[in-house]
Amino acid sequence: MTEADRLRAAGLRVTSARLAILAAVGAGRHFDTDTITRAVREKVGHVTIQAVYEALHALTGAGLVRKIQPAGSPARYEQQAWDNHHHIVCRDCGAVADVECVVGHAPCLEPASRAGYTIDEAEVTFWGLCAACRDATIGTVTSR
Repeated sequence: MTEADRLRAAGLRVTSARLAILAAVGAGRHFDTDTITRAVREKVGHVTIQAVYEALHALTGAGLVRKIQPAGSPARYEQQAWDNHHHIVCRDCGAVADVECVVGHAPCLEPASRAGYTIDEAEVTFWGLCAACRDATIGTVTSR
């Protein structure tokens, strides 16, 4: 199914900006709005950041992209919206990587108490240092 078909199936108008946004989100991993806006402008020319925000909101609402927002970070977007994977965030550089479901089937984790809720999703963010930042930190410590 083409990106245009995906937009139509979701009940959204097909525009060059939306197609460029889907391409930008699909080309990278966890891009923020500024990065997506730059990619869209390179492809279609001038587009306002407000238009990109509005399109991302519509695409997220339609389930075509997934918005994640780790604490202290700008919102980031990915196309892998259909599964229940989690994320690892580097505390130093902010890089984000996907992690498969922790254990079992969605929601992957079971709370000690459901408080009357029917739970269908768990959002887990792991924090640490990516390999490059860890190696840089180790290099700094050992060179002293």
